[in-house]
Amino acid sequence: MRFNIMDSNCAKDHYDQSERLESLILRTPIIDTHNDFPYLLRVQLHNEFESNNNFKFDGKLESHTDLPNLLKGRVGVQFFSCFIECKDEDYKYQDFNKPNSAVRDTIEQIDVVKRLANVYSEHMKYVRNSEEALEAYYSGKIAITMGVEGLHQVDTSLGVLRRFHELGVRYVTLTHNCDNPFATAASSVSAGLPDKGLTPYGIECVKEMNRLGLIVDLSHVSHKTMLDALQTTKAPVMFSHSSAFSVTPNSRNVRDDVLLKVKENGGVVCVNFYPAFISTNKEKTATIQDAVEHILYIANLIGWEHVGLGSDFDGIPEGPKGLENVGKYPDLIKMVMSVSSATDEEISMLMGENVMRVWRQNEMTASLLQKQEEPVVESNWENRVWKFFKYAKDFPEIYPGSYTEKKNIYVDSQKLDFSSK
Repeated sequence: MRFNIMDSNCAKDHYDQSERLESLILRTPIIDTHNDFPYLLRVQLHNEFESNNNFKFDGKLESHTDLPNLLKGRVGVQFFSCFIECKDEDYKYQDFNKPNSAVRDTIEQIDVVKRLANVYSEHMKYVRNSEEALEAYYSGKIAITMGVEGLHQVDTSLGVLRRFHELGVRYVTLTHNCDNPFATAASSVSAGLPDKGLTPYGIECVKEMNRLGLIVDLSHVSHKTMLDALQTTKAPVMFSHSSAFSVTPNSRNVRDDVLLKVKENGGVVCVNFYPAFISTNKEKTATIQDAVEHILYIANLIGWEHVGLGSDFDGIPEGPKGLENVGKYPDLIKMVMSVSSATDEEISMLMGENVMRVWRQNEMTASLLQKQEEPVVESNWENRVWKFFKYAKDFPEIYPGSYTEKKNIYVDSQKLDFSSK
């Protein structure tokens, strides 16, 4: 599908679309479900932005994201990604017991997002739930919330997952570009590894995410992981930054069979702007029209109720021509208006109502499960190595035989009292 928006009524249409958009924005926020600006702060400034005189988020920056462009783009709710890369240099690694710093690093990204919102609180407000997000928007501020981009960032632990939720994370992607004890990544399958989908531990993790109200994000995951997660979850899922495979055949995009399951689930696919994921030419270049084509494809196949916006800005080298930064959302939405017969209600769904619905329904599912006293999922990964120093065995037993209930490794490299010989 390729469309042409140039006609004799173009100027009039642009004016009409601008008025139409202004009317819709009064009640519906534009929501972007995936922006990687916090990772730029980490890599380039080591998160030391408050004391850096060269950093002015309320001025013009070279990045895809700054405050003036967020305001120009009429962004109402921004999910910032607390992304931390897979820590092994070989993205196909399978040794998930290898010590790494992912948990520490993720907490630092949560911290920097909250500090950024606090420093620029005139225009931004950190929010903890969907109700607070709308309250912030209607008070004239950009609601700031967070996602974590891969379960490698919990380092095999559902306890860490629970604490991320407590700290304000509202969606977690099941994988990034590496497998983990919970699920298989699309990149691993592309590299020749088997598509194992969700593991038994991954199924337990999805159940715990439902209990907490954490949105299950299926961007980056393998085809089988998508299907397994959709079969397991009790709440609507999100693809925070993925596009349509039938338009651009890339393993990061969503195939038609999965899209149809998303419709059954009530979930939302938020279209990614990375040219490699939306381009239809050999050069892998893209324009704003390519993003519109992906939006329309998903809307036509499964309905406007299931499509949203997930730019991936500042996690990609560049955006499509005409969609270069966060200030360009109005241009995108007006182009969708101009080339489709979408009603105001359907455009509002695309802008943000679908994401708000998915967010609310995840909160409602969690509330229901907690009222039903759904137990905390205490499970640990069955292959986790539990290693302690031998002096731990000198401490009192909790009850007779408790030391032998679980399999541990004890080493003698440290003593409790180094003053004795």
